[in-house]
Amino acid sequence: MVYSFHMEKKVLNYRIIIEPEKYEDGSTVYVAYCPKLGISDYGDTVEEAKEHMTEAIQCHIEGLIKTGDEVPAPDAQDAYISQTLITVPKTVRLAF
Repeated sequence: MVYSFHMEKKVLNYRIIIEPEKYEDGSTVYVAYCPKLGISDYGDTVEEAKEHMTEAIQCHIEGLIKTGDEVPAPDAQDAYISQTLITVPKTVRLAF
């Protein structure tokens, strides 16, 4: 006789931010960061960075579960993230 156990699952939503990072040699990588969990990774493309972060988040959460630590609550799905443009004098020195 074969027993089948059905384990219920939860889907957790963690926000990630992906930004390009340019190197002096002209190459670009995409750095992904999950503020809620404090972890980051990168990829050669946005899609690769997102894929790496999904794997990193999964691994991080699995580690928390195995050690019995609390898993941070997921980010609100109704959050709004935006950017805004401002103007400054052309003479302002920007730190890069």
